[in-house]
Amino acid sequence: MPKVEKVAGTRNRAIARGVLEFSRSQMNDKAGRYKYRGKGGVKKAPAAKPDFRSGPIGKWYAAEDAPRPLNRNFTPKPAKLRASITPGTVLIILSGRFRARRVVFLKQLESGLLLVSGPFKVNGVPLRRVNQAYVIATSTKVDVSGVDVSDINDRFFARVPVEKAADEEGAFFEGTPKPVVLSDARKSAQKKVDSALLGSIDKTMKSYLGARFTLTKGQAPHELSF
Repeated sequence: MPKVEKVAGTRNRAIARGVLEFSRSQMNDKAGRYKYRGKGGVKKAPAAKPDFRSGPIGKWYAAEDAPRPLNRNFTPKPAKLRASITPGTVLIILSGRFRARRVVFLKQLESGLLLVSGPFKVNGVPLRRVNQAYVIATSTKVDVSGVDVSDINDRFFARVPVEKAADEEGAFFEGTPKPVVLSDARKSAQKKVDSALLGSIDKTMKSYLGARFTLTKGQAPHELSF
C-alpha cells in the first residue's frame, strides 16, 4: 500500500495529487463544527425588495414589461459660466433667429442660460435666453451697472397659454400664421432695460452693435481677436 501523506495543518491525508482522503463534510463532522452552527447571533431578516409591478402577482408573466424607475446617480446643475463672459460683455450669437448679431450680456439665470439684450432699439434683439455654447465672447464691454434685471428669471420667459378658437383648424390649413402676442410685463421690462443700456452707449457703440458679424474670404475665425 502506498504511503499516504498528511496535509499540513489538518487531520486529512492526501491520497494522490489534488485528491484528499476525507471530503469537506466528513472533516466538518470530525471536527464537530455542527455543534456551533447557527449560534453566531440573531440573523437579520433580508430587506424586502420593492415590487414595481402593478396589480397582484399571478401565475403567469405579464405580456409587456412594466416600466421601472431608472437610477439617477447625478443631480443636474447649471453650467459654469465661462471666465471670458462677465456682465456687460458684448457677445456674438452663432445660432438661432438672431445669429451673427451682437448683444450685451446682462446676467446668468438659474437654468445656466445667459440673459442678453440687443438693445432692441439698436439691432432688434429683445431680452432673450442664450446658451453660452453658441456665443463668442468679445473683449468689448458695456457699462451695465445701471441696468436692473433682478426681477427677470426663467419664469419670465414662460409662454402664455392661448385658448384655441373653433375655426382654428381651418386657419391651420389655410396657412395663415397666428401672430405671437407679448405680455405687457415683457414690453415694460424691455423698455426699462433699453433705456438703461442706451444711457451708457455712445454713437460708435451703437453702430458696432447694429452691424452683423461677417467673415470675408481668407479670414479664419480661430486667428481673429474678438
